[in-house]
Amino acid sequence: MSKTDSVPAAAADGSDTINQSTAQAAKATRVRYGIMAMLFFMTAMNYADRSTLSITGVAIQKSMGLSPVTLGYLFSAFAWTYVLAQIPGGRLLDRYGSKRVYAVSFGLWSALTFTMGFVIGLPAAVGIAALFLLRVLIGIAEAPAFPANSRVVATWFPASERGTTSALFTSSSYFAKVIFAPLMGWITQEFGWQYVYLLMGTLGFVTMGIWLKVIHAPRQHPRMNQAELDYIVEGGAVVDMDSPENTRRKKGEEGSVRTWACVGEIVRNRMMAGIFLGQYCVTTLTYFFLTWFPIYLVQDRGMSILKAGIIAAIPAIAGFLGGVLGGVFSDWLLRRGFSLSAARKIPLVAGMLLCTSMIICNYIDTEWLVVTLMAASFFGKGFGAQGWGVMSDVVPKEASGLAGSLFNGFGNIAGIVTPIIIGYLVSDAGNFSIALVFIAAHAVGAILCYLVLVGKIQRLQLKTSLVGAQPGQ
Repeated sequence: MSKTDSVPAAAADGSDTINQSTAQAAKATRVRYGIMAMLFFMTAMNYADRSTLSITGVAIQKSMGLSPVTLGYLFSAFAWTYVLAQIPGGRLLDRYGSKRVYAVSFGLWSALTFTMGFVIGLPAAVGIAALFLLRVLIGIAEAPAFPANSRVVATWFPASERGTTSALFTSSSYFAKVIFAPLMGWITQEFGWQYVYLLMGTLGFVTMGIWLKVIHAPRQHPRMNQAELDYIVEGGAVVDMDSPENTRRKKGEEGSVRTWACVGEIVRNRMMAGIFLGQYCVTTLTYFFLTWFPIYLVQDRGMSILKAGIIAAIPAIAGFLGGVLGGVFSDWLLRRGFSLSAARKIPLVAGMLLCTSMIICNYIDTEWLVVTLMAASFFGKGFGAQGWGVMSDVVPKEASGLAGSLFNGFGNIAGIVTPIIIGYLVSDAGNFSIALVFIAAHAVGAILCYLVLVGKIQRLQLKTSLVGAQPGQ
Protein backbone atom coordinates (compact mmCIF):
# COMPACT_ATOMS: atom_id res chain seq x y z
CA MET A 1 0.00 0.00 0.00
CA SER A 2 1.46 3.34 -1.04
CA LYS A 3 1.38 6.19 1.41
CA THR A 4 -0.06 8.33 -1.38
CA ASP A 5 -3.34 6.56 -0.67
CA SER A 6 -3.48 8.25 2.72
CA VAL A 7 -4.18 11.69 1.22
CA PRO A 8 -7.87 12.32 2.03
CA ALA A 9 -8.47 14.74 -0.82
CA ALA A 10 -6.40 15.18 -3.95
CA ALA A 11 -6.03 18.22 -6.13
CA ALA A 12 -6.90 17.94 -9.77
CA ASP A 13 -3.25 18.39 -10.69
CA GLY A 14 -1.36 15.08 -10.32
CA SER A 15 1.87 16.70 -9.18
CA ASP A 16 0.04 18.46 -6.36
CA THR A 17 -1.32 15.10 -5.20
CA ILE A 18 2.15 13.59 -5.12
CA ASN A 19 3.56 16.60 -3.28
CA GLN A 20 0.76 16.52 -0.71
CA SER A 21 1.15 12.82 -0.06
CA THR A 22 4.94 13.11 0.19
CA ALA A 23 4.60 15.91 2.73
CA GLN A 24 2.01 13.97 4.72
CA ALA A 25 4.12 10.78 4.72
CA ALA A 26 7.08 12.76 5.99
CA LYS A 27 4.99 14.02 8.91
CA ALA A 28 3.53 10.62 9.83
CA THR A 29 4.44 9.34 13.27
CA ARG A 30 5.76 5.82 13.84
CA VAL A 31 3.90 4.97 17.02
CA ARG A 32 3.09 1.49 15.74
CA TYR A 33 6.78 0.56 15.93
CA GLY A 34 6.68 1.20 19.65
CA ILE A 35 3.64 -1.09 19.84
CA MET A 36 5.65 -3.68 17.91
CA ALA A 37 8.49 -3.43 20.43
CA MET A 38 6.07 -3.76 23.34
CA LEU A 39 4.49 -6.90 21.88
CA PHE A 40 7.96 -8.36 21.41
CA PHE A 41 8.95 -7.64 25.01
CA MET A 42 5.67 -8.89 26.51
CA THR A 43 5.84 -12.14 24.56
CA ALA A 44 9.50 -12.65 25.46
CA MET A 45 8.52 -12.43 29.13
CA ASN A 46 5.63 -14.81 28.49
CA TYR A 47 7.93 -17.43 26.97
CA ALA A 48 10.60 -16.89 29.60
CA ASP A 49 7.98 -17.69 32.22
CA ARG A 50 6.93 -20.83 30.37
CA SER A 51 10.52 -22.04 30.00
CA THR A 52 11.43 -21.75 33.69
CA LEU A 53 10.52 -25.39 34.29
CA SER A 54 12.64 -26.64 31.38
CA ILE A 55 15.75 -24.87 32.73
CA THR A 56 15.15 -25.85 36.35
CA GLY A 57 13.69 -29.27 35.47
CA VAL A 58 16.87 -31.30 35.99
CA ALA A 59 17.48 -29.71 39.40
CA ILE A 60 13.86 -30.27 40.44
CA GLN A 61 14.02 -33.83 39.09
CA LYS A 62 17.04 -34.57 41.28
CA SER A 63 15.75 -32.83 44.41
CA MET A 64 12.33 -34.49 44.26
CA GLY A 65 13.27 -37.82 42.65
CA LEU A 66 11.08 -37.45 39.54
CA SER A 67 11.00 -40.00 36.71
CA PRO A 68 11.00 -38.80 33.06
CA VAL A 69 7.29 -39.67 32.81
CA THR A 70 6.42 -37.66 35.94
CA LEU A 71 8.47 -34.75 34.66
CA GLY A 72 6.60 -34.98 31.34
CA TYR A 73 3.27 -34.68 33.13
CA LEU A 74 4.60 -31.73 35.10
CA PHE A 75 5.67 -30.07 31.85
CA SER A 76 2.19 -30.62 30.39
CA ALA A 77 0.27 -29.26 33.39
CA PHE A 78 0.40 -25.71 32.03
CA ALA A 79 -1.14 -26.65 28.70
CA TRP A 80 -4.18 -28.51 30.09
CA THR A 81 -5.82 -25.39 31.44
CA TYR A 82 -4.17 -23.09 28.90
CA VAL A 83 -6.15 -24.88 26.19
CA LEU A 84 -9.40 -25.03 28.15
CA ALA A 85 -9.24 -21.34 29.04
CA GLN A 86 -8.78 -20.14 25.46
CA ILE A 87 -12.44 -19.55 24.62
CA PRO A 88 -13.22 -17.73 27.89
CA GLY A 89 -10.01 -15.74 27.42
CA GLY A 90 -11.00 -14.77 23.89
CA ARG A 91 -14.46 -13.66 24.98
CA LEU A 92 -12.89 -11.53 27.74
CA LEU A 93 -10.69 -9.88 25.11
CA ASP A 94 -13.65 -9.12 22.85
CA ARG A 95 -15.60 -7.79 25.86
CA TYR A 96 -12.96 -5.76 27.74
CA GLY A 97 -10.17 -5.16 25.20
CA SER A 98 -6.55 -6.22 24.96
CA LYS A 99 -5.04 -3.63 27.31
CA ARG A 100 -6.99 -4.50 30.44
CA VAL A 101 -7.22 -8.25 29.93
CA TYR A 102 -3.53 -8.61 29.06
CA ALA A 103 -2.55 -6.60 32.17
CA VAL A 104 -4.66 -8.75 34.51
CA SER A 105 -3.32 -11.88 32.83
CA PHE A 106 0.27 -10.73 33.29
CA GLY A 107 -0.26 -9.86 36.93
CA LEU A 108 -1.85 -13.20 37.77
CA TRP A 109 0.77 -15.38 36.13
CA SER A 110 3.59 -13.33 37.64
CA ALA A 111 2.14 -13.82 41.13
CA LEU A 112 1.78 -17.57 40.56
CA THR A 113 5.31 -17.86 39.19
CA PHE A 114 6.67 -15.98 42.21
CA THR A 115 4.80 -18.41 44.48
CA MET A 116 6.54 -21.41 42.87
CA GLY A 117 9.75 -20.23 44.51
CA PHE A 118 8.36 -21.20 47.93
CA VAL A 119 7.73 -24.86 47.05
CA ILE A 120 11.37 -25.76 47.80
CA GLY A 121 10.85 -26.49 51.52
CA LEU A 122 7.86 -28.81 51.14
CA PRO A 123 7.99 -32.65 51.32
CA ALA A 124 8.56 -34.19 47.89
CA ALA A 125 5.00 -35.43 47.30
CA VAL A 126 3.46 -32.17 48.49
CA GLY A 127 5.99 -30.15 46.48
CA ILE A 128 5.20 -32.04 43.27
CA ALA A 129 1.47 -31.51 43.81
CA ALA A 130 2.02 -27.82 44.52
CA LEU A 131 4.13 -27.35 41.39
CA PHE A 132 1.53 -29.15 39.30
CA LEU A 133 -1.31 -27.01 40.73
CA LEU A 134 0.58 -23.77 40.23
CA ARG A 135 1.43 -24.65 36.63
CA VAL A 136 -2.25 -25.48 36.03
CA LEU A 137 -3.24 -22.05 37.37
CA ILE A 138 -0.54 -20.33 35.29
CA GLY A 139 -2.07 -21.98 32.21
CA ILE A 140 -5.38 -20.26 32.98
CA ALA A 141 -3.71 -16.92 33.65
CA GLU A 142 -1.69 -16.92 30.41
CA ALA A 143 -4.56 -17.98 28.14
CA PRO A 144 -5.42 -14.49 26.77
CA ALA A 145 -1.82 -13.51 25.93
CA PHE A 146 -1.39 -14.67 22.32
CA PRO A 147 -4.96 -13.89 21.20
CA ALA A 148 -4.34 -10.41 22.62
CA ASN A 149 -1.18 -10.15 20.51
CA SER A 150 -3.17 -11.10 17.41
CA ARG A 151 -5.82 -8.47 18.20
CA VAL A 152 -3.20 -5.77 18.66
CA VAL A 153 -1.53 -6.68 15.34
CA ALA A 154 -4.85 -6.57 13.48
CA THR A 155 -5.68 -3.26 15.19
CA TRP A 156 -2.40 -1.44 14.66
CA PHE A 157 -0.75 -2.73 11.47
CA PRO A 158 -1.53 -2.68 7.73
CA ALA A 159 -1.49 -6.02 5.93
CA SER A 160 1.97 -5.37 4.47
CA GLU A 161 3.49 -5.20 7.97
CA ARG A 162 1.57 -7.94 9.78
CA GLY A 163 3.87 -10.78 8.76
CA THR A 164 6.92 -9.00 10.13
CA THR A 165 5.16 -7.90 13.31
CA SER A 166 3.70 -11.33 14.02
CA ALA A 167 7.06 -12.94 13.28
CA LEU A 168 8.74 -10.60 15.74
CA PHE A 169 6.47 -11.42 18.66
CA THR A 170 6.48 -15.13 17.77
CA SER A 171 10.27 -15.23 17.50
CA SER A 172 10.59 -13.54 20.87
CA SER A 173 10.40 -17.05 22.30
CA TYR A 174 13.91 -17.56 20.98
CA PHE A 175 15.03 -14.18 22.28
CA ALA A 176 13.76 -15.27 25.70
CA LYS A 177 15.94 -18.36 25.44
CA VAL A 178 18.98 -16.29 24.45
CA ILE A 179 18.60 -13.87 27.36
CA PHE A 180 17.01 -15.95 30.09
CA ALA A 181 18.25 -19.54 29.56
CA PRO A 182 21.88 -18.75 30.51
CA LEU A 183 20.69 -16.51 33.35
CA MET A 184 18.32 -19.16 34.70
CA GLY A 185 20.99 -21.85 34.37
CA TRP A 186 23.49 -19.72 36.29
CA ILE A 187 20.97 -18.86 39.04
CA THR A 188 19.96 -22.52 39.38
CA GLN A 189 23.57 -23.70 39.69
CA GLU A 190 24.81 -20.91 41.97
CA PHE A 191 21.83 -20.19 44.22
CA GLY A 192 19.09 -22.81 43.69
CA TRP A 193 16.18 -23.30 41.33
CA GLN A 194 13.67 -21.46 43.54
CA TYR A 195 15.34 -18.11 42.88
CA VAL A 196 14.54 -18.41 39.17
CA TYR A 197 10.83 -18.21 40.00
CA LEU A 198 11.25 -15.31 42.41
CA LEU A 199 13.12 -13.33 39.75
CA MET A 200 10.67 -14.04 36.92
CA GLY A 201 7.66 -13.18 39.06
CA THR A 202 9.19 -9.84 40.00
CA LEU A 203 10.08 -9.00 36.38
CA GLY A 204 6.53 -9.87 35.37
CA PHE A 205 5.05 -7.23 37.67
CA VAL A 206 7.42 -4.60 36.27
CA THR A 207 6.44 -5.53 32.70
CA MET A 208 2.73 -5.29 33.53
CA GLY A 209 3.23 -1.73 34.74
CA ILE A 210 5.01 -0.73 31.53
CA TRP A 211 2.21 -2.24 29.41
CA LEU A 212 -0.47 -0.24 31.24
CA LYS A 213 1.53 2.94 30.73
CA VAL A 214 2.22 2.74 27.00
CA ILE A 215 -0.69 0.87 25.34
CA HIS A 216 -3.72 2.69 23.90
CA ALA A 217 -6.19 2.11 21.05
CA PRO A 218 -4.97 3.83 17.83
CA ARG A 219 -7.51 6.66 17.84
CA GLN A 220 -6.86 7.34 21.52
CA HIS A 221 -3.05 7.19 21.44
CA PRO A 222 -1.67 10.58 22.56
CA ARG A 223 1.41 10.46 20.29
CA MET A 224 -0.21 9.21 17.07
CA ASN A 225 -1.01 11.74 14.34
CA GLN A 226 -3.65 11.63 11.61
CA ALA A 227 -1.16 10.75 8.87
CA GLU A 228 -0.15 7.50 10.55
CA LEU A 229 -3.76 6.69 11.39
CA ASP A 230 -4.78 7.18 7.76
CA TYR A 231 -1.92 4.98 6.61
CA ILE A 232 -2.77 2.00 8.82
CA VAL A 233 -6.53 2.31 8.20
CA GLU A 234 -6.09 2.29 4.42
CA GLY A 235 -3.67 -0.60 4.78
CA GLY A 236 -6.39 -2.75 6.36
CA ALA A 237 -5.88 -2.18 10.12
CA VAL A 238 -9.09 -2.64 12.11
CA VAL A 239 -8.36 0.38 14.29
CA ASP A 240 -11.66 0.45 16.18
CA MET A 241 -11.46 -3.18 17.29
CA ASP A 242 -10.04 -2.26 20.70
CA SER A 243 -11.55 1.19 21.10
CA PRO A 244 -13.32 1.90 24.42
CA GLU A 245 -16.80 2.15 22.90
CA ASN A 246 -16.45 -1.28 21.25
CA THR A 247 -15.06 -3.09 24.29
CA ARG A 248 -17.83 -1.84 26.57
CA ARG A 249 -20.60 -3.71 24.74
CA LYS A 250 -22.86 -5.96 26.73
CA LYS A 251 -24.66 -9.09 25.69
CA GLY A 252 -27.62 -8.33 23.46
CA GLU A 253 -26.17 -5.06 22.14
CA GLU A 254 -25.31 -4.53 18.50
CA GLY A 255 -22.01 -6.17 17.66
CA SER A 256 -22.12 -8.84 20.38
CA VAL A 257 -21.68 -12.39 19.13
CA ARG A 258 -23.27 -15.76 19.66
CA THR A 259 -20.24 -17.52 21.07
CA TRP A 260 -20.95 -21.15 20.33
CA ALA A 261 -22.58 -20.45 16.97
CA CYS A 262 -19.44 -18.57 15.96
CA VAL A 263 -17.21 -21.36 17.28
CA GLY A 264 -19.10 -23.89 15.17
CA GLU A 265 -18.86 -21.79 12.05
CA ILE A 266 -15.15 -21.08 12.51
CA VAL A 267 -14.06 -24.68 13.13
CA ARG A 268 -16.18 -26.00 10.23
CA ASN A 269 -14.44 -23.69 7.78
CA ARG A 270 -11.85 -25.70 5.81
CA MET A 271 -9.31 -22.89 5.71
CA MET A 272 -9.53 -22.33 9.47
CA ALA A 273 -9.41 -26.06 10.21
CA GLY A 274 -6.21 -26.38 8.16
CA ILE A 275 -4.67 -23.39 9.95
CA PHE A 276 -5.60 -24.82 13.35
CA LEU A 277 -4.16 -28.27 12.58
CA GLY A 278 -1.04 -26.68 11.12
CA GLN A 279 -0.57 -24.69 14.30
CA TYR A 280 -0.85 -27.88 16.35
CA CYS A 281 2.04 -29.32 14.35
CA VAL A 282 4.18 -26.19 14.66
CA THR A 283 3.44 -25.92 18.39
CA THR A 284 4.65 -29.49 18.86
CA LEU A 285 8.07 -28.24 17.74
CA THR A 286 7.77 -25.25 20.07
CA TYR A 287 7.06 -27.38 23.12
CA PHE A 288 9.98 -29.68 22.45
CA PHE A 289 12.29 -26.66 22.45
CA LEU A 290 10.55 -25.13 25.48
CA THR A 291 10.49 -28.23 27.65
CA TRP A 292 12.74 -31.18 26.76
CA PHE A 293 15.51 -29.59 24.70
CA PRO A 294 17.73 -28.47 27.62
CA ILE A 295 17.22 -31.89 29.21
CA TYR A 296 18.20 -33.51 25.90
CA LEU A 297 21.48 -31.59 26.07
CA VAL A 298 22.09 -32.74 29.66
CA GLN A 299 21.00 -36.38 29.41
CA ASP A 300 21.86 -37.35 25.82
CA ARG A 301 24.84 -35.04 25.29
CA GLY A 302 26.31 -35.05 28.79
CA MET A 303 26.34 -31.30 29.41
CA SER A 304 26.07 -29.62 32.81
CA ILE A 305 22.95 -27.59 33.61
CA LEU A 306 24.93 -24.35 33.24
CA LYS A 307 26.48 -25.42 29.94
CA ALA A 308 23.12 -26.61 28.62
CA GLY A 309 21.62 -23.22 29.46
CA ILE A 310 24.42 -21.47 27.56
CA ILE A 311 24.43 -23.88 24.60
CA ALA A 312 20.63 -23.71 24.35
CA ALA A 313 21.03 -20.01 23.57
CA ILE A 314 22.91 -20.76 20.32
CA PRO A 315 20.03 -22.51 18.50
CA ALA A 316 17.71 -19.95 20.07
CA ILE A 317 19.61 -17.12 18.36
CA ALA A 318 19.20 -19.00 15.07
CA GLY A 319 15.49 -19.42 15.77
CA PHE A 320 15.10 -15.72 16.50
CA LEU A 321 16.84 -14.78 13.27
CA GLY A 322 14.75 -17.30 11.36
CA GLY A 323 11.54 -15.95 12.86
CA VAL A 324 12.32 -12.35 12.00
CA LEU A 325 13.56 -13.18 8.49
CA GLY A 326 10.55 -15.40 7.82
CA GLY A 327 8.15 -12.55 8.55
CA VAL A 328 10.22 -10.01 6.60
CA PHE A 329 10.48 -12.41 3.64
CA SER A 330 6.73 -13.07 3.72
CA ASP A 331 5.90 -9.35 3.66
CA TRP A 332 8.52 -8.81 0.93
CA LEU A 333 6.82 -11.45 -1.23
CA LEU A 334 3.50 -9.67 -0.65
CA ARG A 335 4.94 -6.32 -1.73
CA ARG A 336 6.50 -7.98 -4.80
CA GLY A 337 3.06 -8.97 -6.03
CA PHE A 338 2.74 -12.51 -4.72
CA SER A 339 -0.70 -13.49 -3.48
CA LEU A 340 -1.31 -13.45 0.26
CA SER A 341 -1.54 -17.26 0.21
CA ALA A 342 1.82 -17.69 -1.53
CA ALA A 343 3.51 -15.06 0.63
CA ARG A 344 2.55 -16.90 3.83
CA LYS A 345 2.94 -20.50 2.60
CA ILE A 346 6.35 -20.32 0.86
CA PRO A 347 8.35 -19.48 4.02
CA LEU A 348 6.34 -21.99 6.04
CA VAL A 349 7.15 -24.88 3.70
CA ALA A 350 10.83 -23.94 3.43
CA GLY A 351 11.21 -23.53 7.19
CA MET A 352 9.48 -26.77 8.12
CA LEU A 353 11.61 -28.74 5.64
CA LEU A 354 14.76 -27.33 7.25
CA CYS A 355 13.41 -28.20 10.70
CA THR A 356 13.45 -31.92 9.86
CA SER A 357 17.28 -31.81 9.83
CA MET A 358 17.22 -32.53 13.59
CA ILE A 359 16.85 -36.24 12.76
CA ILE A 360 20.49 -36.29 11.63
CA CYS A 361 21.48 -35.72 15.27
CA ASN A 362 20.58 -39.37 15.91
CA TYR A 363 23.52 -40.46 13.78
CA ILE A 364 26.33 -38.19 14.98
CA ASP A 365 28.23 -37.72 18.24
CA THR A 366 30.23 -34.56 17.58
CA GLU A 367 28.92 -31.92 19.96
CA TRP A 368 29.46 -28.86 17.73
CA LEU A 369 27.75 -30.60 14.82
CA VAL A 370 24.75 -31.49 16.98
CA VAL A 371 24.46 -27.87 18.08
CA THR A 372 24.77 -26.71 14.45
CA LEU A 373 21.98 -29.03 13.27
CA MET A 374 19.74 -28.02 16.15
CA ALA A 375 20.45 -24.38 15.29
CA ALA A 376 19.40 -25.10 11.69
CA SER A 377 16.21 -26.73 12.97
CA PHE A 378 15.49 -23.78 15.24
CA PHE A 379 16.08 -21.42 12.32
CA GLY A 380 13.67 -23.42 10.14
CA LYS A 381 11.02 -23.53 12.83
CA GLY A 382 11.26 -19.76 13.28
CA PHE A 383 11.28 -19.06 9.54
CA GLY A 384 8.23 -21.22 8.97
CA ALA A 385 6.16 -20.09 11.97
CA GLN A 386 3.69 -17.96 9.99
CA GLY A 387 0.59 -18.94 11.97
CA TRP A 388 -0.03 -15.75 13.92
CA GLY A 389 0.60 -13.61 10.86
CA VAL A 390 -1.94 -15.71 8.98
CA MET A 391 -4.43 -15.28 11.82
CA SER A 392 -4.10 -11.50 11.63
CA ASP A 393 -5.01 -11.87 7.94
CA VAL A 394 -8.03 -14.15 8.40
CA VAL A 395 -9.74 -13.47 11.76
CA PRO A 396 -13.32 -12.18 11.45
CA LYS A 397 -13.42 -8.67 12.87
CA GLU A 398 -16.58 -9.41 14.89
CA ALA A 399 -14.89 -12.22 16.85
CA SER A 400 -11.15 -11.68 16.56
CA GLY A 401 -10.44 -12.62 20.17
CA LEU A 402 -12.56 -15.75 19.92
CA ALA A 403 -10.96 -16.88 16.65
CA GLY A 404 -7.47 -16.19 17.97
CA SER A 405 -8.25 -18.15 21.12
CA LEU A 406 -9.51 -21.14 19.12
CA PHE A 407 -6.32 -21.04 17.04
CA ASN A 408 -4.18 -20.85 20.17
CA GLY A 409 -6.20 -23.54 21.89
CA PHE A 410 -5.91 -26.04 19.05
CA GLY A 411 -2.20 -25.32 18.75
CA ASN A 412 -1.51 -25.75 22.44
CA ILE A 413 -3.12 -29.16 22.63
CA ALA A 414 0.43 -30.01 21.59
CA GLY A 415 1.53 -28.65 24.94
CA ILE A 416 -0.51 -31.38 26.63
CA VAL A 417 0.47 -34.21 24.31
CA THR A 418 4.08 -33.47 23.39
CA PRO A 419 5.79 -33.40 26.82
CA ILE A 420 4.00 -36.57 27.93
CA ILE A 421 4.69 -38.54 24.74
CA ILE A 422 8.35 -37.51 24.77
CA GLY A 423 8.55 -38.55 28.43
CA TYR A 424 7.32 -42.04 27.53
CA LEU A 425 9.54 -42.26 24.42
CA VAL A 426 12.63 -41.27 26.41
CA SER A 427 11.72 -43.63 29.24
CA ASP A 428 11.24 -46.60 26.88
CA ALA A 429 14.22 -45.95 24.57
CA GLY A 430 16.60 -44.59 27.20
CA ASN A 431 17.47 -41.69 24.86
CA PHE A 432 15.89 -39.08 22.57
CA SER A 433 16.34 -40.84 19.20
CA ILE A 434 12.67 -41.74 18.63
CA ALA A 435 11.55 -38.47 20.17
CA LEU A 436 13.46 -36.49 17.53
CA VAL A 437 11.74 -38.45 14.75
CA PHE A 438 8.38 -37.79 16.41
CA ILE A 439 9.07 -34.03 16.47
CA ALA A 440 10.36 -33.86 12.89
CA ALA A 441 7.28 -35.70 11.61
CA HIS A 442 5.15 -32.80 12.84
CA ALA A 443 7.12 -30.39 10.66
CA VAL A 444 6.03 -32.46 7.68
CA GLY A 445 2.48 -32.44 9.02
CA ALA A 446 2.44 -28.62 9.09
CA ILE A 447 3.45 -28.55 5.42
CA LEU A 448 0.65 -30.92 4.46
CA CYS A 449 -1.94 -28.88 6.38
CA TYR A 450 -1.10 -25.66 4.54
CA LEU A 451 -0.67 -27.20 1.09
CA VAL A 452 -3.63 -29.59 1.19
CA LEU A 453 -6.22 -28.14 3.57
CA VAL A 454 -5.87 -24.38 3.90
CA GLY A 455 -6.38 -23.28 0.29
CA LYS A 456 -6.71 -19.54 -0.32
CA ILE A 457 -5.85 -17.37 2.69
CA GLN A 458 -8.43 -14.58 3.13
CA ARG A 459 -10.36 -12.87 5.92
CA LEU A 460 -13.21 -15.04 7.16
CA GLN A 461 -16.66 -13.54 6.76
CA LEU A 462 -19.01 -15.02 9.34
CA LYS A 463 -22.45 -15.99 8.05
CA THR A 464 -23.98 -16.62 11.46
CA SER A 465 -26.20 -13.85 12.84
CA LEU A 466 -24.08 -12.04 15.41
CA VAL A 467 -26.59 -9.55 16.80
CA GLY A 468 -28.36 -9.91 20.11
CA ALA A 469 -26.69 -12.90 21.75
CA GLN A 470 -28.87 -14.58 24.31
CA PRO A 471 -27.57 -15.59 27.75
CA GLY A 472 -25.61 -18.80 27.59
CA GLN A 473 -24.93 -18.55 23.86
